[in-house]
Amino acid sequence: MAVEAISKTPARIGLEVRDLVRRYSADVVVGPISFAVNEGEFFSVLGPSGCGKTTLLRCIAGFERVDSGAIALGGARIEDVPPHKRGIGLVFQTPALFPHLTVAQNVAFGLETHKIERRKARQRVGAILALVGLSEYGERMPNQLSGGQQQRVALARSLVLEPPLLLLDEPLSSLDLKLRVQMREELRSLQRRLRKTTIFVTHDQTEALALSDRIAVLSQGRIEQVGTPEEIYRTPTSRFVADFIGNSNLLEAEILGIDNGVAKLRTRTGLRFTTHKTAAGVSGRRVTLLIRPERMQIGAGASNGANADNTFAATLTDVTYLGEDIQYRLLVGGVETLLYTCKAAGAGGGLALHQNLSVHIDPSDVFVIAD
Repeated sequence: MAVEAISKTPARIGLEVRDLVRRYSADVVVGPISFAVNEGEFFSVLGPSGCGKTTLLRCIAGFERVDSGAIALGGARIEDVPPHKRGIGLVFQTPALFPHLTVAQNVAFGLETHKIERRKARQRVGAILALVGLSEYGERMPNQLSGGQQQRVALARSLVLEPPLLLLDEPLSSLDLKLRVQMREELRSLQRRLRKTTIFVTHDQTEALALSDRIAVLSQGRIEQVGTPEEIYRTPTSRFVADFIGNSNLLEAEILGIDNGVAKLRTRTGLRFTTHKTAAGVSGRRVTLLIRPERMQIGAGASNGANADNTFAATLTDVTYLGEDIQYRLLVGGVETLLYTCKAAGAGGGLALHQNLSVHIDPSDVFVIAD
């Protein structure tokens, strides 16, 4: 079929999705969704189960019908192109290797279906197995490999066809934690070497933050925010993103006044804050305050400035040991429970349960999210 460019997008755009909608019923709709992925970019789609991540991926791959909107790969419309003609590489949660074929035969399978000359196919299989660190495993059967090795074979099977776009649908979720971290590092290193345009679907915020150049956060079939990992974590644009990414202290508050860019706020429980990080607002507006647990400053004993702006008396009510980190639950100002985290070897490592403390939050670490 003849393909039509969505727009005169710059050459650096690898994939563009515009106003994509997939409708299952009047009440179950994914979209409209719009975003663009740069060539060579590692782009993650992050969200909870049921938010539409896999549906979006399947629409891009061609396994789901698009009810409206457009998808362009390299500037050419592909939403009506059959899946096998899109030339997109796919890696799923389970490797789905052919059990009766060797590793090398599994990797070569796609080349055979594309009628690649046998000598050239052997060369490409050898090169891609070396790239994923499996040169010595070509003659082994899938059941002789570990879970991580099987997933690397699945990755090699997609990469050997040299696709312009690689789609990864939670490929690490079935691995144990230690292997998942190892595979995460290997995957990112490989993607950086190949500069392969990649879309990675996951519900794991740690994976998305560690792997991505940019992240799209999905909720209920819509994109909440697109940004770099640092932007998503440090300056979320909605309460959902703030709550979903990392641990968060979220407090309902009211703007008391804004003077020269400095906002004074009062929480529903009466705590008073000053911040420079406020969205445009007016006195009386209801907002949400975001305070990351690691940005709080804790001191032993009561503070002379307790219960002034951003400084409060607190009591330690719970301690959770997390290995490298310790998480504390504090009753602040006698009315509000906040989380505080620090390194186990840091200054906060010696706090005792029921200890009286002072808490201070720098104005630059109080972020305002408009409700």
